[in-house]
Amino acid sequence: SMASPALLMRVVASAYSVAEKAATIVRNVMSAGDLGIVEKTGANDLQTKADRLVQMSICASLARKFPKVTIIGEEELPSDEVADELIEDGHCEEILKKTCPAQYTGINEEELVIWVDPLDGTKEYTEGLLDHVTVLIGIAYRGKAIAGVINQPYYNYEAGAGAVLGRTIWGVLGMGAFGFQLTEAPAGKHIIVTTRSHSSTLVNDCISALNPDSVIRVGGAGNKIIQLIEGKASAYVFASPGCKKWDTCAPEAILHAVGGKITDIHGNSFQYNKDVKHMNSAGVLAALRNYDYYASRIPNTVKQSLVP
Repeated sequence: SMASPALLMRVVASAYSVAEKAATIVRNVMSAGDLGIVEKTGANDLQTKADRLVQMSICASLARKFPKVTIIGEEELPSDEVADELIEDGHCEEILKKTCPAQYTGINEEELVIWVDPLDGTKEYTEGLLDHVTVLIGIAYRGKAIAGVINQPYYNYEAGAGAVLGRTIWGVLGMGAFGFQLTEAPAGKHIIVTTRSHSSTLVNDCISALNPDSVIRVGGAGNKIIQLIEGKASAYVFASPGCKKWDTCAPEAILHAVGGKITDIHGNSFQYNKDVKHMNSAGVLAALRNYDYYASRIPNTVKQSLVP
C-alpha cells in the first residue's frame, strides 16, 4: 500500500483549501457591504470583519487537523468557539500526490509554526484596491520558512463579469512553486516595488539611492512578492520597520522555492520560530534575481537607521 503523505504535504494541502475558504469569506464580507472597520493603532493600521472572520477560520480549521502545530495569527482575537460554517475540512488532492522533499519527510507537528496574515493589504481592501489583497499562510520549520500559500481573492477582478475570481499560489522549498507563471523582470531594468501607505523619508532615500528606472507603490507584502515572481518588478525594498513575520513567512517560502531571496535591509535572514519577535524591524529587501546588486547599493545611512 502507498505510504501516507508526509505531514508537511498534508499541512500544505489543507492550507490550500483553507486559503480558498478564506478568499470566499473575504469576498462575501465585501459584497455584503459592511466591512466593520476598526482602527488598531491608527488610520494606516486597520482591522475589518474580514480580518477577524478569516483568521478564526484559518486558525480553527488548521488547529482541528493539526492540534500540536503552533499557529500565530496577526489579529488578537478572543478564543471563542468558532462557528461551524467557518471550518474548512478539505485539502488539495493534487498537493498530496506530490513527493515531499527528503529533508522534510520526518517532521512532526510540534516542530512546525504556521504564520497567518488573514488579510494582507487591509487598508487597500477598505479603499477598493482589491488586487492588492492576499491571504497568507506560511509554514516554518527550525526557524525557517519552508512552505507557503498565498491566495489572491480578487485575482482577475478587472476582467469583467463572468471571470473566475481568485487564485491560490503555493510552494515548498526543494520542490518549487505553483499556481502562477514564473517570469523574470525585463533584463537591465531596475523596477522597485515598495510600500503605498507607509512611506517615509528613509523609505524614499533608500529607493533613490538605487537609481531605479521606475517605482511601483502597492499595498501588501504578499502582493509585492507576486510582483517579483511575475516579472513586474525586479526588487522589493522597504527601508522601515512595520512589516511582521506573518507578512513575510508565506511569501518568503514561495520566493525562495523559485530561487529568489528575501532578507532585512542588512542582509539578515528572517527567523520564524515561535518565540521570535513579530516585527521585522530592519525592513525588507527582496529580489527574484540579482539580489546582490540591490543589497550592495543600500546606503550605510539607511542601514544605520534600521536596527535589527
